[in-house]
Amino acid sequence: MFRLMWHVLDENKSIWIALTAIYGIGRNRSKKVLESLKISPAKKVKEIDEDEQKKISDELKKYVLENDLKREIAHAIKRLKEIKCYRGMRHNVGLPVRGQCTRKNARTAKKLLGRSKVRPVLKK
Repeated sequence: MFRLMWHVLDENKSIWIALTAIYGIGRNRSKKVLESLKISPAKKVKEIDEDEQKKISDELKKYVLENDLKREIAHAIKRLKEIKCYRGMRHNVGLPVRGQCTRKNARTAKKLLGRSKVRPVLKK
């Protein structure tokens, strides 16, 4: 059983896919980590020995992951809301932030919030 950052990795998966269970590690980062350690990405998690497990955990300590990453993201969004910039206002109201079309696509977000919260922002 390979336990890494409070996650138990599935033993039947390839190591590069199993690492993506950790928040903040996608497929690209997992491949880069394994390349730097010279571990084959095709290896299954059950084939990883103790030494390789220690190398992987030490390498992942260099990155901001899990709760620390979530805290940083929340802080960045909070800062945008405090300075009342356009993106912060969109976060506040719960609408798409990155320029997506809202006429058709954001109907669900508008319904969940209720028209009273969305209407003042859209009128101005």
